[in-house]
Amino acid sequence: MVKAENIEKAYKTAKERYAEIGVDTDKVIAQLKKVKLSMHCWQGDDIHGFLNPDQELTGGIGVSGDFPGIARTPDELTADLHKALTLIPGKHKVQLHTLYAVTDQKKDFNEIGPEDFKYWVDWAKKEGIGLDMNPTFFSHPKVKHNFTLASPEKQIRDYWIEVGKKSREIANYFGKELGQQSINNFWIPDGFKDNPIDKQGPRERLIASLDEIFTKKYDEKNTIEAVEGKLFGTGIESYTVGSHLFYNNYAISRDKLWTIDAGHWHPTEDVSDKFSAFLPFGKGLMLHVSRPVRWDSDHVVIMDDALIRITRSLVRDNQLERTNIGLDFFDATIDRVAAWVIGARATQKALLQAMLAPIDQLKKAELSYDFTTRLAVTEELKSYPFGAVWDEFCLENETPVGTDWLEDIHQYEKDVLFKRN
Repeated sequence: MVKAENIEKAYKTAKERYAEIGVDTDKVIAQLKKVKLSMHCWQGDDIHGFLNPDQELTGGIGVSGDFPGIARTPDELTADLHKALTLIPGKHKVQLHTLYAVTDQKKDFNEIGPEDFKYWVDWAKKEGIGLDMNPTFFSHPKVKHNFTLASPEKQIRDYWIEVGKKSREIANYFGKELGQQSINNFWIPDGFKDNPIDKQGPRERLIASLDEIFTKKYDEKNTIEAVEGKLFGTGIESYTVGSHLFYNNYAISRDKLWTIDAGHWHPTEDVSDKFSAFLPFGKGLMLHVSRPVRWDSDHVVIMDDALIRITRSLVRDNQLERTNIGLDFFDATIDRVAAWVIGARATQKALLQAMLAPIDQLKKAELSYDFTTRLAVTEELKSYPFGAVWDEFCLENETPVGTDWLEDIHQYEKDVLFKRN
C-alpha cells in the first residue's frame, strides 16, 4: 500500500521540477479531471448482450479467452462496471449497444426503443455518469452475406434503417435524462470477401440509408451522431463499403462526427496525424482507443508509442474539447474488469504526460526554426517525473495509487467473479 505522505512528498518535488520549465502541475491535474472517457460495456461480457446472447458473433468480430466470471446478466455487468469505475480516477461515461437492451419481452433489434434502456439510465443516474450509444449492425440473422445498410435487398436495408432510427431515439433519451450529450456511433460490417464488380452501388445505397436514418432532427444538446470507417474485416478483406475516406466525406458533408478507431488502419499509419487533417473541416471527432496487434485485434490499451502520439496530438493542438474519447477493446484471456482499468488508466496517463509539457514555449521555438530546442526539450521530458503527478491525480480522485488497485480486483474475483462459474 502506497503511503499518502510519500505521494505528497514525491509530488512536491515533481511540481518544482515542472515549474522550472513553466508547467503548472496543479493546473494540469485540473485539466485532466475534465476529460471524460467513454467506457465500452462489451468488454465485460465478450459482446454477448442480453437480446440474443447465444447468437454467434458476426461482422468480423471475435473474442478469445475464457477467464472465469463473465457477466451474464444486467446486474452482473453493471456491478463489474461499477467496480471498474471506482478504480479509474474521475467521472466518465459508458457506451452501450442495441443488444444490451433490458426487456422482459421478446423483441427484435428494430423494435428496441428508449423504454428498453430505462434500466441503464436508472443505473447511470445512480453512478452520476453519462451514456453513449451504438446501434448494433452485427450478430443477427439479417446480416445477409455481410451486408446491412448497403444491402442490394430493400427489405434488408429497411430493417437496419429502423434499427438506426431507434438508436437515435435511445441516444436522445440518454441525453435528456442524464443531462449529458450522448454520442451515437454508427459502424456497419458491410463489404465483400473477394473483388467486387460494382464499388459505386453499395456506397450509394449506404448514403441513402444513412440519410434516411438521420432525417429527423434532434437537439444536439442531447445527442449527436458519429460515423466510423474501417480498413477491412474478416470476411470483407477486399472491399469495405464504409471506408475511412467514405466516412470522412460523409461526416463533413452531413455535419456529423467522424469516428477514428486506432485499430482500423494500416499498422504503419500514424493515426494521430488524421486529427489535424480532419478537424479544420469537420464538426468533431469520436475516438475509439484500441490496440491492434498485427491486425484489428482490439487488444487492451497500454501506454505505447501509438497511444502517446494520439494524446500528444490532441493536447498540443488543443482539440480535446472537439474530441470524444471512447475505449474499444475486448480480451477474455485476463480479468475483464481489470482490462477496463488497465486501458482507461493507460489512456489517462498518456493524456497527463502530453499535458505536462511547455507546449507554448515549444511552439515558439518551432516557429522561430529552433528545431534544436524542440528536440532537446521533448527528449528531456521523457525522463521527467510525470509518475509522481499521476499518483497525486489518483490520490485527489480517491482512487488507488500504483498497483494497489490490483488488490481490489483480486478480492473482487474471490468475492464475485469466481463464484459465477
